[in-house]
Amino acid sequence: MSFNFYMPVKILSGKNAVRNNKDIFLSFGKKCGIVTGKSSAKKCGALDDVISCFGELGISYCIFDEIGENPLIEDCHRAGRFLDEERVDFLLGIGGGSVLDASKAIAIYTANASLSPEDIYLRKYDNSPLDVLLIGTTSGTGSEVSSVSVLTNGRTNRKKSISGSDCYAKVVFADSTYTCSMPYAVTVSTALDALAHAIEGYFCPKCTIIPSMFADVAITDLWKSLKWLHKNKTVPDEKMRETLYYASLHAGMVLNPCGTLFPHPLGYVLTENYGIPHGKACAAFMTELMERGLAHEKEKAEHILALTGATKEEFCSVIESLTDLPEITMTAEEIEEICSRWDSAIPGNFLNSPGGFTKEDAKKIFTERFA
Repeated sequence: MSFNFYMPVKILSGKNAVRNNKDIFLSFGKKCGIVTGKSSAKKCGALDDVISCFGELGISYCIFDEIGENPLIEDCHRAGRFLDEERVDFLLGIGGGSVLDASKAIAIYTANASLSPEDIYLRKYDNSPLDVLLIGTTSGTGSEVSSVSVLTNGRTNRKKSISGSDCYAKVVFADSTYTCSMPYAVTVSTALDALAHAIEGYFCPKCTIIPSMFADVAITDLWKSLKWLHKNKTVPDEKMRETLYYASLHAGMVLNPCGTLFPHPLGYVLTENYGIPHGKACAAFMTELMERGLAHEKEKAEHILALTGATKEEFCSVIESLTDLPEITMTAEEIEEICSRWDSAIPGNFLNSPGGFTKEDAKKIFTERFA
């Protein structure tokens, strides 16, 4: 057996991870560009902790707080221009997956003033990105530990990812207490996103022994927490917040080397066209994934179900209930238009799916579910 596993991110974990490790900021420079959304970084206490540490260390900073859900390349480009003018030495992203993904892109734009927004997809530039440090405030994407940044083109409203060694964070401060301000709906959606990463990555042919070990831990912990959330329909306590957060990092360590499968590009459609949160949008196709898994990767599918202790029907019932999609109706013409994005090339997400997956399979699922 042979395998590769590369994950160069330095993770500093535990309660008060920022304050207990504040001196590490000094090794990255004297001025920091902080990237956040409008309120979550402040609400959870992370921003105040960072500013307090910067004051003690004599590090100056400026803040760009205009990153929204499904970050736009145009906003990331604008942030890069602002932070370049501010002459920052390094970046610190504080937020959920959208902010963390955006921070990776902003580091590229900041160091390369000549890039246009869409140039980032070409993956060619002269200067290395600024160093990026991250603080996660949700338990979903695992962006802290991955080399992936999912961005939205504001002109086309299409989501598309970039990835590579230049998209890794240098340092992650992993403190689950910053996730305690998440409301119930966000807690559920982000946990579903993490579960999708763990299960899709585990089904991927590239999943070797080390990511399989992370998948086992992530699926076990996420399922227990999701069952509790399904039953109690309220926010969890701090202990479960910790379980969810570290499970999302474990799932990220599956996603990073293995990638995702067809539920992700199909889920992008639900997010782009119908405003469904990313985690729920991907989990919406978990039933179809498990059915294909049982048909084409039976041993892996049965292992996943054994980790949960549920039958396939019980598993899918809980996921569908938590996903709770609104009524969505698509015409045949709309489905044809949606699926036309896969005319020119079959994405790797499709090719790596159990049994393979095609544009016609996508059309069939959309038709059966939404026509």
